[in-house]
Amino acid sequence: MPTYTAPTKDMAFILHDVLKVEQSDIPGYSELEADFTSAVLEEAGKLNSEVIAPLNVVGDHEGCRLENGVVYTPTGFKEAFEQVKEGGWTGLDMPEEFGGQNLPYVLSTSVGEMFSAANQAFTMYQGLTHGAASAILAHGTDEQKAKWLPNMVSCEWTGTMNLTEPHCGTDLGLMRTKAEPQDDGSYKISGQKIFISAGEHDMADNIIHLVLAKIPGGPEGIKGVSLFIVPKFLVDDEGNIGARNGVSCGAIEKKMGIHGNSTAVLNYDEATGYLLGEEHKGMRAMFTMMNEARLGVGMQGLAAAEVAYQNAVDYAKDRLQGRAVTGTENPDGPADPLIVHPDIRRSLMDQKSFVEGARAFIYWGAQMIDAAHRSQDADADGLVSLLTPVIKGFLTDEGYDMTVKAQQVYGGHGYIEEHGMSQFTRDARIAMIYEGANGVQALDLVGRKLAQDGGKHVMAFFNLVKEFCSENKDVEGMEPFVGPLKEASKHLQAAGMYFMQNGMKNPNHALSGSNDFMHLFGHVCLGLMWGRMAKASLTALANGTSDPTFHETKLATGRYYMARRLPATTMHLARIESGADTVMALDAEQF
Repeated sequence: MPTYTAPTKDMAFILHDVLKVEQSDIPGYSELEADFTSAVLEEAGKLNSEVIAPLNVVGDHEGCRLENGVVYTPTGFKEAFEQVKEGGWTGLDMPEEFGGQNLPYVLSTSVGEMFSAANQAFTMYQGLTHGAASAILAHGTDEQKAKWLPNMVSCEWTGTMNLTEPHCGTDLGLMRTKAEPQDDGSYKISGQKIFISAGEHDMADNIIHLVLAKIPGGPEGIKGVSLFIVPKFLVDDEGNIGARNGVSCGAIEKKMGIHGNSTAVLNYDEATGYLLGEEHKGMRAMFTMMNEARLGVGMQGLAAAEVAYQNAVDYAKDRLQGRAVTGTENPDGPADPLIVHPDIRRSLMDQKSFVEGARAFIYWGAQMIDAAHRSQDADADGLVSLLTPVIKGFLTDEGYDMTVKAQQVYGGHGYIEEHGMSQFTRDARIAMIYEGANGVQALDLVGRKLAQDGGKHVMAFFNLVKEFCSENKDVEGMEPFVGPLKEASKHLQAAGMYFMQNGMKNPNHALSGSNDFMHLFGHVCLGLMWGRMAKASLTALANGTSDPTFHETKLATGRYYMARRLPATTMHLARIESGADTVMALDAEQF
């Protein structure tokens, strides 16, 4: 059975050495002293390694079952969920007035990584609740917040997001779910929603669905969509649970992965709902959930790669196969361990350098979200908005690829279920699809985010890279980082210039290169993160750190990324500059 150990040392390094959280002027960050964050991370790590991770295989093998309208979760899930709730883990960064701990989102993100790595399907129940609660917090009335949030923050009640319908996924303007106004100010919601993660289960007393629907007589298309709070059970003004609402589970999907999470078909039959936010402004409210969810899904890409890598390393050290080409390294055994072979090393270094770079990237994104929300920093808000499709799209594409590499280390044993590696690959696959498929993320990045606010935010990113390179060009030990990062940034700027010069004449020239641009951008972001981590480790070594091996390993891993992974930007730029002609050359009938 696979295992998971939280990488708390690396998490602490990013928080304190790279992001320097306790030195930040963001409100609440002064509390993030090393002793405090260490205690939180260690306790979360213990819970996840000992309680949550062992249920990952159980959830995969058992799945969820629907009986008489009730969905039963896998063995052990309910008991583990109670432990998560009792520990207060579901409301780390939520306001204290609703039962949360009001800790910064960056710390909640590091804890969330552990939960996702230990058991992605299980963690989605609380993760989706957090997103729904955030939408109510941002757009609800005072009465709505008081009525719904305390039980959602504690996960006594869980939450969902209901967008997709059988005939429409990304194009939400085609939705048919209706919301008929009632005399008492409520609405009657009728329609069907599909692919609703955690849509029905037995782990909470109530489920609070956030449902997109159209009020009759509103504008056509996406401009006519509104968002509604639709509880599974009605709740009176005193907070008491009453009668079952008109929402039922018609089926749960049979899926490639995340079997432990119930992906439901929900039927709404004149269910009572309450408008959240303004009429016909549902997408604005829903995107409060979506942006948070997309960073969380990017984190799932990192988390899946981390746990798969951990197990691949263990296997590579234990499995005896062949002899090292430079001479026997295990003379007392019949063969050398796999890890002596250069191609295995290449695979493991790909995984390690991605995981550590991705972790820094996501935590930096979470820090920007804290700056935007806690300090009303508009520049941070604009930059993280630009980077959100990169975090979601690039990290889940790459994260999935890393689980495949980890599976490959096992050879045939990675393909059978005994070792559990196939589950990591199957579970990671969904992250490339939900919360906006990665192709849509790439289109959003190129078609909307680059030009946002007159290109202000992408220029701010280029300036960040430029300043970092300028500040460190003469720093001893930084040469392997500054030169490659500078070159990769030039590739990103050249790609943007190509879009500007050719995209207006023919939009296909830009859109056919959007996926390559997203990946090019992602590599530059990880290059910047590796530059920052290298600077932190060089500083620690110069100051006489008590753990020189950690920092020397960090530098070696970073040099690998800059030399072996970052040059992919050259390929992506060449593809982008080839334009759309070859992509669009065939008529539909020729496929």
